[in-house]
Amino acid sequence: MDSGYYAACTALVARTQALDAIANNLANVSTVGYRAERTAFKSVLADAEGADGSPMERAINSYGIAGDSVLDLSQGNLQKTGNELDMAIQGPGYFVVQTARGPMYTRNGSFQVSAQRQLVTASGDAVMGQGGVITLQPGSVSVSPDGTISSNGAITGKLHIVEFPPSTKLTSAGNNLYSAPANTAGDSTGSDVQQGYLESSNVNPILGMVQLVTAQRDAEMMQRALSMFNSEMDKTATQDLPKV
Repeated sequence: MDSGYYAACTALVARTQALDAIANNLANVSTVGYRAERTAFKSVLADAEGADGSPMERAINSYGIAGDSVLDLSQGNLQKTGNELDMAIQGPGYFVVQTARGPMYTRNGSFQVSAQRQLVTASGDAVMGQGGVITLQPGSVSVSPDGTISSNGAITGKLHIVEFPPSTKLTSAGNNLYSAPANTAGDSTGSDVQQGYLESSNVNPILGMVQLVTAQRDAEMMQRALSMFNSEMDKTATQDLPKV
């Protein structure tokens, strides 16, 4: 089958995956602490044995496919809320959350107090302190930049803020939570906690719309190319093959 058909097919699949990622980013433009997902692409040869072929052979048999998606870890803007249980991280750190699937990490600092007076996320998962689950006393709450939490003037715990080496691959676990490879989380050294603030999504909606339109046009071009290849193959099958 024509190499161009495979090239157009793989390109269409790749652009469809990119469309899904871009649409998901735009859907989460207002999600607190959301990290945009970027789709990476890579080139592969249809026939590995032909890798030493001519430049023309390599060109027509080199197909672009979607590789692993990566997270944009850039800082989002901090928005003041005035809520004493809202917390934002200035820097590369993450809050540690204990879930049914084990420890997870988040930048969403929109916290609440449970019936047991524990600091929890909106989903009810416990926000971890350096000594375990944080239990608050009745009264006003104060949080210092290093994450120390006080209730009515008495220290009740310290937020466990972690950071990851630059090469660490964080994976979206849903519900604005992220997982990381084992033993990669380290104590924070360059992050501060801002009480009464929330970090907005780092998605740029204008750029996202431009990317969406571009990906849609690319996908439409590949669809037209596939239609042309199909028409050409149908012609060959109906007109040329009977003559052989």
